[in-house]
Amino acid sequence: MAYKTDDIFSFSAFDPAKLTEGFREFAEKGATQSREAYAKMKTAAEEATKTVETTLQSAQAGSVELGLKAIDVMRTNADMSLSHMEALLGVKSVSELIELQTAYIRKQAEVTVEQAKSLQDATRKLAEDVAKPGKDAAEKVMATFKAA
Repeated sequence: MAYKTDDIFSFSAFDPAKLTEGFREFAEKGATQSREAYAKMKTAAEEATKTVETTLQSAQAGSVELGLKAIDVMRTNADMSLSHMEALLGVKSVSELIELQTAYIRKQAEVTVEQAKSLQDATRKLAEDVAKPGKDAAEKVMATFKAA
């Protein structure tokens, strides 16, 4: 009885070179995938760092702008109050006092509405500027997932 030597289960059909080559291909593919995964993680970490830095810069710049606006509001209100006090010192009649006081209150109300709008706009802009880097980064990540 003759044994078939090309039977895949027989020891003589076993080729160590093919096994080594298959293992090498598997290892190279794993190493390539690891390098690609590392590169993606490194890029994501760098982008996240840039996003945080941009967000902090926007927040700082916006906070300074809001602070300057608040100082301007206080300065305007103080100037108006001082001017009103000076005008009151020159009053010669009760009717003139009432007229000055009414005009001051009306003007103060108008200025307060304008100041509130200005501060609200600055606050909205600050919120948008602070949120923009994170929003852009999230959109980029979502686009990456959609493309994959």
